[in-house]
Amino acid sequence: MATAAQWIEGARLRTLPMAIAPVLIGSAAAHALDGFHLGRAVLALIVALALQVGVNYSNDYSDGIRGTDDDRVGPLRLTGSGAAPARAVKLAAFSCFGVAAVAGLGLIAWSGTWWLAVVGVLAIVAAWYYTGGQKPYGYRGLGEVFVFIFFGLVAVLGTTYTQALAVSGPAWAGAVGCGLVSTALLMANNVRDIPTDRQTGKMTLAARLGDTPARWSYVAMVGVAIVLPLFFTGEYPWLWLVALTAAVAVRPSITMIRSSERRDLIPVLKLTGILGLVYAVLFAAGLVL
Repeated sequence: MATAAQWIEGARLRTLPMAIAPVLIGSAAAHALDGFHLGRAVLALIVALALQVGVNYSNDYSDGIRGTDDDRVGPLRLTGSGAAPARAVKLAAFSCFGVAAVAGLGLIAWSGTWWLAVVGVLAIVAAWYYTGGQKPYGYRGLGEVFVFIFFGLVAVLGTTYTQALAVSGPAWAGAVGCGLVSTALLMANNVRDIPTDRQTGKMTLAARLGDTPARWSYVAMVGVAIVLPLFFTGEYPWLWLVALTAAVAVRPSITMIRSSERRDLIPVLKLTGILGLVYAVLFAAGLVL
C-alpha cells in the first residue's frame, strides 16, 4: 500500500492554487458588487479543492489502468507505479467528488440557486470522463476545454453569483483569466508528456498542436490572462496590480520556449501554480482596494 506521503504526492498539491485562485477572484468580484459572504466563499473553496483533487486521482487511476503512465517523465503516479491498487485510487477520486457534491449542495441551498445543481452534476461527470470511461475526451484534445470552462468560467462566476446573485465585467475577465492560466498549466504538463502520450494514443491538445506551437500557446494564454483585467482599470485603478504578474510569468515562459529536456518542464508546473495564485491575489486586491 502507498504511504501517506505518496498519497499526498498523488493528490498533486502543486495544482491546488488553480482551485484557490477562482474562489479568490470570484469572492472579490462579489465584494465589488456589495455581496461578499464569507460562509459561501468557504463552501465554494471546499468544492473547488475537492473537485481538483478528485480530478487528479481520477486521472491517476484512468491513465494508470490504460498504461499511459507506465513510462513517463514526472512525479509519482499511484496506479501506474503500482504504489497503490487501482481500486483504492478510484475510491479516493469518488470520495473527493462526494465531498465536492455535499459542499456544493450546501452552497446552492444557502444561496437559493438550485439551478446550479445541474452545473455541479456536469462538473463531476466531466471530471470523471476527462480520462475515464471508454472514450475519454481528454484523449481527443478536449481536456483544455473542460479546464477552461469548469476551473475558469464556472468556478469564478459560480463563486460570485452564489454570493452576490449577480456577475460583472471584472468577474467575467477573472473567469476567462483563471481559465487560461489553468489551461496553461495543463498545457505545460501535456507538452512534457507528448512523446509518451502519442505512443499510447492519448492525443492531448499539445500532442495535436505539436511541440513548438503548444509551447507558444502557453505564453499566449498567460499573456491574455494578464492583459484582460487591465480593460477595467478605469473603474478599478488598482487592477493595474495584475500587471505585476508578468514578472512571475517570465521564468516559466522562457523555460517553456527554450528547454530541450522534457524533465526541465517539471518545475514549470509549480511555477505556473504560483503564478496563478499571485494573479488571483493581485486581481482580488485590485477589486477590493
